[in-house]
Amino acid sequence: MTEDWQGYVRRIEELAARSGLKFHPVDFEAVPDSFMMEIAVYGLPVRMPHWSFGVRYIYQLIQRHMGHSRLFEVVFPGNPGHAYLAQSNGLAENVLVTAHVLGHADFSRNNLLFRRCQEQVSERIVEHAASHARQISAAIEAHGAQRVEVALDAALALEQHIDVDQSLRRGRYPEYAADHKAPADDAFRKRFAALESAAGGTAPEARKRAPVPPHPERDLLWFVANYAPEMESWERDIFLAVREESFYFYPVFATQIMNEGWASYWHARLLREADFIPQQAYVDAIKCHSDVVRPIAADSQVSLSINPYHLGFSMWEKIIATDGLEAARGIMEQDDDFAFVRNHLTRELAEELGLFRYSARSDGKITVLEPDLGALHEAVLAPKYNFGAPIVSAAHVRNDGTLELTHDSGTDGRGLDLERSAKVLAYLQRVWRRPVVLTTVNQAGSALELNAP
Repeated sequence: MTEDWQGYVRRIEELAARSGLKFHPVDFEAVPDSFMMEIAVYGLPVRMPHWSFGVRYIYQLIQRHMGHSRLFEVVFPGNPGHAYLAQSNGLAENVLVTAHVLGHADFSRNNLLFRRCQEQVSERIVEHAASHARQISAAIEAHGAQRVEVALDAALALEQHIDVDQSLRRGRYPEYAADHKAPADDAFRKRFAALESAAGGTAPEARKRAPVPPHPERDLLWFVANYAPEMESWERDIFLAVREESFYFYPVFATQIMNEGWASYWHARLLREADFIPQQAYVDAIKCHSDVVRPIAADSQVSLSINPYHLGFSMWEKIIATDGLEAARGIMEQDDDFAFVRNHLTRELAEELGLFRYSARSDGKITVLEPDLGALHEAVLAPKYNFGAPIVSAAHVRNDGTLELTHDSGTDGRGLDLERSAKVLAYLQRVWRRPVVLTTVNQAGSALELNAP
């Protein structure tokens, strides 16, 4: 069955290219289901070792045994891209997945956010991450597993706390504060300034050191790597490696609805046009497509978990039917999920799909409250703000080295999980090696301070 599927890959690629898809080459590989699970959990085929990935693996294993999830493919954008398909897939599933992957490859090559992040990190992320893993292994040999685990605990606890608006390879802050003396802007002031500088016996003013940080800093991985008082070079390398991988993963997170919808639109379209696929395989693939893009709803139709495949697929179909494929490609290239949902999830489509204003629950269920389109947009997008993490910034480093963090609860609109926050602070304090203080608010809105130690 695998041989049959591989025989169709080239023909599907040729059909995709004729249909206007522009993608880097993709290496397809069928792998055992257990390896698929590992790839999905680690996020990459080879990645730095850490106990937290084992916890995620157990969770995914339980979900699969309960019938809640099945992995058909895992795809990694790049040049070349890498797609891993489950060996348990049948011919129909692999034909569909091949077309789906090519939709992803077109998206990641042409979407501006993907291109920007890949240009900064690497277009060969699989090899790049393997290099990071070797770097971690070398650190374990040199410094011991326990010390390396301490650094990884802290870095991975902060992996969402990056600032993609800044460059990946940004420089340190200026050492001295800028001179804000007003420039001489007329002839008299210029002559006076010249006399002042020419007068002898006046000691030069001492330059004032800039505060650290000079402004609230959201990129905590970068900040700790550069300003932790006693961080060793190998620890800094671990923080920067985690930060690089976070830059790679951010576009996947920030365009999930668009990206999965685009890939689903194209796998459906390519299947319809692939007259070389056997009839039974085509019918089975279409059934698989229906499973992928169906809305996930309770029997009562009162609560709905947003399926990004379903929502994105429906939105792209509507856009292409209304404005044409060229306009859709322009949106695909320019937008992320925030712009996509706010600009293109219309009231008409929301009503057609049965989408209204939702109340999100911790278990992922979203309950209908009222048909308010703006509120619907924000409910769908709320989990995506700030890479899904609370907005926490480095605000100040005291003279004794104490690090002050602040939680922007007003902008964030989300509270902190205090138990998890205490654990993260403890991890951070072990690499900062000075006290760490986090200011947030409690449920009543009053100021609350968390300390480590």
